Formats: sequence, structure tokens, C-alpha cells
Amino acid sequence: MVAMARDTLTADRIIGAAIELLDDEGLDGLNMRSLAKRLDSAATAVYWHIKTKDDLVRLASDAIWHEVELPDPDATDWRTAATAHASAMHAMLTRHPWLVQAFGSHFLYGPGQARHNDLSLSIYEKAGFTAADADRAAATVLTFVLGSALGPAAQVSLNRRLSKDGADTGQLMADAMTQAQETAGQFPRLRKRLGTTAATEYAAAPDNTFTFGLQSILDGFEARLTADHASRRE
Repeated sequence: MVAMARDTLTADRIIGAAIELLDDEGLDGLNMRSLAKRLDSAATAVYWHIKTKDDLVRLASDAIWHEVELPDPDATDWRTAATAHASAMHAMLTRHPWLVQAFGSHFLYGPGQARHNDLSLSIYEKAGFTAADADRAAATVLTFVLGSALGPAAQVSLNRRLSKDGADTGQLMADAMTQAQETAGQFPRLRKRLGTTAATEYAAAPDNTFTFGLQSILDGFEARLTADHASRRE
């Protein structure tokens, strides 16, 4: 049976199934036994292709970077390219919330992620940054994208944990919201917003927060570039 599984299984099939399992169960739900069951195979056959869970997470994370469409920096202005790239990364992280958690718990690298890092550098070098400042600009945007995806990812993880515990998720969320509103009501600006915002919306980021933040960062980059150019002309 294992010999047959070795012949029929491929690393690509295993990685694809791992991504599905991670999307459904998160990092905590990924193990070789569950993965083998999803593949209708033996766990030993999975180990034949991919040795450890850490390797599996690294390979799965790198594979989903290929979902992000790469803008062509030479076909548009740098801000349009930067906006498209950051927005596509954010959408990918929203589809696969486990990746945000994996950034803090695993060594993640590979050609999929590297091609995006290289593209980011090309975008900010085209904008006019020096190589060192292009590194900083790319890192700033990536940090912002990861931070923006953290809230939704945490919500998915929390809901999954509560469901596994057999808890009444809806009631727990309602209770937590009530307590949060009571606490917020002690502070004037939060109290004012509580009077005008529906309770279901209070805990969420306002609409267009990601777009607002990204464009504010790019505005800052543009202002810095303009100031640098002006100083060099003096």
C-alpha cells in the first residue's frame, strides 16, 4: 500500500492538500495523519516526499505566493504598481489567514516569496529610492499589509478555537462585545462613536481602512522622494 502511495503521491499533490487543510483547520489543525487521510494515503507515504511539518508549512506558504498577480512596473507608474501589488498580497493573506500566523512561527522562504520581494524592490527603485531606502520602503509596506491582515486572521482563529471547544460562539461574541462597549464607554471619543455606530461594526476596522493606510504610506514615500530631489538640486 505504501509503495503504491509513493508512486501516486507527488509533492505538488501533498502541498495542494496541505493548503486546503490549513485553510480549513489552521496551523494547529495541520498534521501528517490528517493530511494523509485527506489524500487517502498513509502518513508514511507523505513523509516519503516531505520530511517534516515545518517543511510542509514552508512549501505551502511559498506555493500560495504564486496566487498573487505581479504588476509590471515598466507598464505603469510606481504608485499604481505599488498599490496593485500590496492589494494583491492583502487579498491573498485574507484568503489564507494561517499564513499571517506562520510568519511569526516558521522560517518561510522560497522562490514564490522571493519573486515578490524582488518585485517590491524594483517598484521602489523605479520610484527613485536608493537601494537601501527601497529595502526600507518594501519592508514598510509588507509590515503594513501583514498588520492589516492580522485582525481578520485572528478572528478566524478565534472562531475556530471556540467552535472546537463546543462553545456557543455567537453568545460568547455578544458577551465580549457588551463588555468591550461598557469599557469603551468610559472614554469620551469611544463613547461618542458608540452612540453612532452599530455594535456589530464597532469592533471592526472602518470601511476602506486598508486603502486609507496604504495610500497614506505611499503619500509619505512620495513626499520623501520630492524632498530628496529638491535637496539634491540645491
